[in-house]
Amino acid sequence: MSDLVEKIVRILDEKKAEDIVAIQIDELTILSDYFIIATGTSNTHVRSLAEEVEDRLQKEAGIEPAAVEGRATGWVLLDYGEVLVHLFTKDAREYYNLERLWTDGSQLDLRALLSED
Repeated sequence: MSDLVEKIVRILDEKKAEDIVAIQIDELTILSDYFIIATGTSNTHVRSLAEEVEDRLQKEAGIEPAAVEGRATGWVLLDYGEVLVHLFTKDAREYYNLERLWTDGSQLDLRALLSED
């Protein structure tokens, strides 16, 4: 698992993102090496999760996304090259169901990175 994946997962967990999943996809596509998928409790929460990831990665590691899509919707995509971060409302996540589309990828064990509450 990359350091960037770990940083992003920890940031999302601290901001109370729900159902955080990381999938390694590097052997399936040239799009990226990893997808991180998480759920926010509302459109506002989804936007604040995206803003927190952007702000913290920029301040702590000098990393900025190559692109950001969907700020006004229930699905925000942050493109960090090797890592694509998908932040959804619950309904949008169920509708798009990226986990089902990428079942051939390897889901990473995030238990050591996530808080227990």
